[in-house]
Amino acid sequence: GLDLIRATEAAAFKSGRWMGLGEPAEADRVAACAMHDALATIEMDGRIAIGEEESLAQNGTLCSEEAVGTGRGAQVDVVVDPIDGSRLLAQGHPGAISVVAVSPRGTMWAPRAPALYMEKIVVGADVANALVPECMDAPAAWTLALVARVKHKRVSDLVVFVLDRPRHADLIEEIRRAGARAMLRPDGDIAGALMASSPDSGVDILMGVGRIPEGLLAACAVKATGGAMLGRLAPQSTEERDAVRAAGLDDREVLTCDQLVSSNMIFFAATGIPDGPLLSGVHYIGDRCRSNSMILRGETRTRRLIYAEHLLEE
Repeated sequence: GLDLIRATEAAAFKSGRWMGLGEPAEADRVAACAMHDALATIEMDGRIAIGEEESLAQNGTLCSEEAVGTGRGAQVDVVVDPIDGSRLLAQGHPGAISVVAVSPRGTMWAPRAPALYMEKIVVGADVANALVPECMDAPAAWTLALVARVKHKRVSDLVVFVLDRPRHADLIEEIRRAGARAMLRPDGDIAGALMASSPDSGVDILMGVGRIPEGLLAACAVKATGGAMLGRLAPQSTEERDAVRAAGLDDREVLTCDQLVSSNMIFFAATGIPDGPLLSGVHYIGDRCRSNSMILRGETRTRRLIYAEHLLEE
């Protein structure tokens, strides 16, 4: 876990310099390179289970099936997001984080292109046993009523994390008509899943469609905290759906957290880049900087928060 934190810290230190500069692609590039170099020093025989070829392929790093680590040690699947919320970071908004997760080799669900997006619902441990696959096809009001009943709340007390994207216009309207409150963010659904699965975040549930790598990272975090998640492929056009089905992928199957990540031997690490609701960001002070990170361990459901001060080598 501490080794993984060094990888997320490295990405955060480099990309934090780009906060508010309006260049998300360049922030992504420097974060990916820093994370790649840090992962190469970790004693593991790692393989990127599913990469972010769309956004990172131009860097030639952190793509699907790439080997990471020293090649010695445990054989593990690795999934990464050097910046979850690069647009937030570029615009100077709070909440972007750097993220890595690992689990034993072959335990991560990893559909390849043309599958790009997945629909997901995330709740915390207090609602985990009540989340059923039927929630994926039920009206939002039905699912929210279920969550409210288990939490002993009114629906009007619920806060729902949703990415603020055109594809969610109908979902947002459903949530508001049900009486719940929508927390809309333009980016950062891994952070949203962490908030939905954390008992003290003020977020009760995450709903909506996001990219598959972020969904897999969310599943690692949710399982490590004892929460629950449902996921399903969500093609965003008729052409994409036809391509997904032609590739032999089932866009109707609802997957649970145990199917998304089949092992409890999960390590999940995240470091704040700017300040956010979960973690403080990187603060630069002359030749030093301060960071705030989180490690989740699935076997013990331990959550460790780390505050550190570093000598910069720039």
